[in-house]
Order: sequence, then C-alpha cells, then structure tokens
Amino acid sequence: MAFLRADHVSIDFPLYHSDSRSLKKTVFAAASGRVGKDTKQRLVVQALRDVTFELGSGDRLGLIGSNGAGKTTLLRALAGIYEPGAGSVHINGALSALLDPGQGMNPDLTGRENIRLRGLFNGMNKSAIAQLEEDIAQFAELPQFLDLPVRIYSSGMMMRLGFAMATAIKPEILLMDEWILAGDAAFMGKAKLRLDSMVRGAEILVLSTHSAEIILQWCNRVIWMDQGRVRADGHPADVLKGYLPPDQYAVAMASVKALA
Repeated sequence: MAFLRADHVSIDFPLYHSDSRSLKKTVFAAASGRVGKDTKQRLVVQALRDVTFELGSGDRLGLIGSNGAGKTTLLRALAGIYEPGAGSVHINGALSALLDPGQGMNPDLTGRENIRLRGLFNGMNKSAIAQLEEDIAQFAELPQFLDLPVRIYSSGMMMRLGFAMATAIKPEILLMDEWILAGDAAFMGKAKLRLDSMVRGAEILVLSTHSAEIILQWCNRVIWMDQGRVRADGHPADVLKGYLPPDQYAVAMASVKALA
C-alpha cells in the first residue's frame, strides 16, 4: 500500500551576492521575513519550515499559496530532488513527479533516445521499451522531430514530449506541478483524458496549482503554504474559503456545482 510522510521538513537555500539575481532574491526574502542563517553562518532563504503531513492510499492533496510560498520546493523535496536540511521524507510506492516539461531529458540526445533512456531507468526490458516508445511517439505527435536533438525543440514540442513521457508509466504516487495543466487546446483535449486516467489510477496525488476549480474537482485535502510554512490543512472547501477572496470563492464553488 502506498504511503508518503513529510516529517518536520525544512530547507534552506544559501544566498550568494556575486550577481544581481542573488541580490534580488535577498531583497525579496528580507521583505517576506524569510532570511536567516544556517549553522555555518551563511545567509539563507528559509524555503520550507517544519512541514509535516502524512498521506495514505486514496488521498488527493492540493497545495495552494502565492508565488514563492514553497509549493514547488515541497514537491521537489517529496520527489527527492532537494534533500531536507532538517526533517525527513518517507515514501513507500512507485513515484512519478511531473514537475518540469524537460525533467530527466538530455537535450543533446534525440527524443527517441530520451524515451529509451526513460525505459531503461524504469527497469524495462527491450520489448517493454519498444511499446513505451510507440505509445509516446503516437501520443506526442512529433514524428518528424523524434530523431532530432531535444535542444532544438520549441517549448510547445518539449511540453508534448515531456507530458507523453511523464504519463506513459503509471505510478502509485503522483506529484504534479501545474505546468502539466497548460498547453495548446488541440493537444490538451486528449491530454486531459490521459491525465484523468493517470490521476484516477494513482493511489496518492499531490498537486500544486493556483486553480481553485481543479482543487475542488480533484482533491480531498488541501494544504495552504505561506512563506514556507503550513498555514492551513484541511478539507478543500474550508481551506479555500480562508485563502480566496469571497467573490472568487463563490465563483469556484459555483463552477464545481455546475459540473456535478
């Protein structure tokens, strides 16, 4: 049975002042009260602070909060991309993280070569990799580009291939950032059907999004992230009522009722 637990997770990002981008980060973090010092007395942005929750089979968790609240950092910590500076993440079950359209792809390899590498990474045999390649090629609809280096792909082409690769292998635990919910209308028409099937098949879902309607449709629990901390954790309608302005909350609830 799938299981996921974040146990008092904290993550700091050291700040370096060698360029203007780092300086902007410092100013932003200072304004939001998230600058601190680590054990080596380095200036850091406190990206996550003491985040704790537990998910089991059937849980559908939505992450909400303003830009910079810590949602994507939390997803990356759950995916094993970031290692917590304090606390720990415990996972039982096959995990897939849909966090970046180009995630796990080598830009100097062709699309087809990247597909084969993904299959090898997941322990597939030659026959299974061939089936994976055919499935992704048909879904992504990039026949003339699959044998060209990924680095020449447009952002839309990268999104198509990334989506097809990310959704071709069905996980027990699914982590999603909202990039996957965007794209051209023609592609997303069929992509939504594939994504819905994947979400229904996963035992656990963790989704970061700014869309209240998606949260209300897909999730049975919501965590509101604010300045790297958990501000609220509970039923979607209850948490969204505190998070959204009254008029936006009313529109979101009406939209979901209309679809019911």
